[in-house]
Amino acid sequence: MKRSLAELNALTAEAFTAYLGGIYEHSPWIPEAAAALRPFAERSALKAAMAVIVQQAPEAAQLALIRAHPDLAGKLARLGQLTPESAREQAAAGLNAMDAAEIAVMTAANEAYREKFGFPFIICARRHTKDSILAAIHQRLQHDASSECAAALEEIHHIAQLRTDDLLCPEI
Repeated sequence: MKRSLAELNALTAEAFTAYLGGIYEHSPWIPEAAAALRPFAERSALKAAMAVIVQQAPEAAQLALIRAHPDLAGKLARLGQLTPESAREQAAAGLNAMDAAEIAVMTAANEAYREKFGFPFIICARRHTKDSILAAIHQRLQHDASSECAAALEEIHHIAQLRTDDLLCPEI
């Protein structure tokens, strides 16, 4: 059930955190911190506040956020163990309909990426297809670690923006 921003602002801190808990993968500390910044006058203010919380977080917390994401079309997806949000997003990009050869290529790319950077490849799957995701992972393998960490966080913000929109009633 979608909520209005007014309803969200009126929730207890615990209910606010629980309602927005899936926006950042396995990282309820972000909406928990945002709860203390209420009320939000508009959706964009909520989104911006959560983005700032991530940007101002220590590097270890940012890396934990990145590492909380699953591999695309990875083991968790094949076992049906993704969060509902991740499952919908990966399906939207067609990653749930890959054949064995495509899965093998994606798995190899994911492994090369994780080996180089120490965290999973992150991209806003709803903005891509399985082919553009595979092209992006190969392109981003050329980055250095610092640039790729920044790229992963930027993609997380895109994901969070869409997930926030999924939970809130349209603004009038």
